Amino acid sequence: MGRYDQPDRRPAVVAGASSGIGAETAKALAAAGFPVALGARRVERCEELAAEIRAEGGEAVAHALDVASEGSVAEFAAKAAADLGDVEVVVSNAALIGPGALLDTDTDRLRQELEVNVVGPLRLVRAFVPGMVERRRGDIVFVSSDTAVRPRPMMGGYSATKSALEGLVGSLQMELEGTGVRASVVRPGPTWSEMGMDWDPDAAADVLNSWVKWGHARHSHFLKAHAIAAAITTVVSAPRGVHISPVDVNPEAPVEDG
Repeated sequence: MGRYDQPDRRPAVVAGASSGIGAETAKALAAAGFPVALGARRVERCEELAAEIRAEGGEAVAHALDVASEGSVAEFAAKAAADLGDVEVVVSNAALIGPGALLDTDTDRLRQELEVNVVGPLRLVRAFVPGMVERRRGDIVFVSSDTAVRPRPMMGGYSATKSALEGLVGSLQMELEGTGVRASVVRPGPTWSEMGMDWDPDAAADVLNSWVKWGHARHSHFLKAHAIAAAITTVVSAPRGVHISPVDVNPEAPVEDG
């Protein structure tokens, strides 16, 4: 293997793979030739998706994963490695989000978001990255949000956790310099996914109206999750010695008739 070559086999794990960006990322990586281990609390959804990937000729397994649990992360990491071999790629996508004004946000809810959105990714780092450093190669991609750099009203907790995540990744990138391990950030703009679909309709309307008021919604077009998956696949497919980060993925306005 040359200095800039990747191994022929690069097992990947996707945390938060039961729907949305995580599910599309698992499918995109498998289509690109990565063996994939899918993890989420809704393991039955992951198992269905893994079966679909295998039916299409890909290699996929699924195991339960709760990034808020130290034991669950360790067990998932061990099972993924046993099934697929040394993990070369990790996609940290699991997240919690709830709408509402900060004045109405209780500390328990914010604590839960921090546990999943900030501490959860650190658990993945500790489970997978030391092995990557030993092998002198690997990718860990963190799915952030445009709210990390442009906070949105009615999403203060989520914005805070994504800002904290990017601070964590910034430090990690400097610590990994020279190891051959790449820590990358992909920032989706507004994207259709199941996250937020359990919101109360009135609360969701308040959120969207506040976005318009503060200039966060120039148009009504949202990204499809597969657009984010394509960006993630591009990042981890780059030759060794090339680091693509951060990547902002935003929806374009619909093309107007001429």
